[in-house]
Amino acid sequence: MIIKQELTYSIITEKNLEKSSKKIIFKIKNKDEKGMYIVHRALVRQLNIKRQGNAHTKTRSEVRGGGKKPWKQKGTGRARAGSIRSPLWKGGGVIFGPRKKKYITKINKKEKQLALRTLIYNKFKKTIITENINDYFHTPSTKLVLKLINNFGLDITKKEKLLIIVNQKNKNLYLSIRNLINIELISADQLNILALIKADRLLITIDALNKIHTRYND
Repeated sequence: MIIKQELTYSIITEKNLEKSSKKIIFKIKNKDEKGMYIVHRALVRQLNIKRQGNAHTKTRSEVRGGGKKPWKQKGTGRARAGSIRSPLWKGGGVIFGPRKKKYITKINKKEKQLALRTLIYNKFKKTIITENINDYFHTPSTKLVLKLINNFGLDITKKEKLLIIVNQKNKNLYLSIRNLINIELISADQLNILALIKADRLLITIDALNKIHTRYND
């Protein structure tokens, strides 16, 4: 059963001041019906897409050569043999070896959206909503990123991973974050299950939150 959950959030400025409070409604999976099952399916699908499935062996019918019988059937004293490409021979075919395969797990669009909403809802207590931070980065500056993060009361020296979700990726912001191990930058359009699961804390801009609500809340 899908239920509507109302979330109240505060917009935090770069000086860690509360600007205003707003409410947003998310349609999520009821916890009584194990909503994380849909998250698991979406995660398996995403991980399967990354698999190449290139491991491939040839059977005896695919190995080159071996059309001629090595020796006659009877009278030589040796074991019977019909082809030098038998799996019993060196250089022969492989029995039950890996074959090229596409790992595809089908999931409906609405199921994927539901999984994303459920994850965001579950992590909302560890989420900070802020104004557009792209405007602060006219040039790349890792020092400025660390200053902003400290102003928000976040500490990346701990082993917590921070996911920053913006409306659109800013090149200067991306270059500023690139060498920070525990921080990942993603746009609302590229939001995915794996990035949300790996993150311990979320920092979402108000524009990105509105886009997520519009795009994934069908």
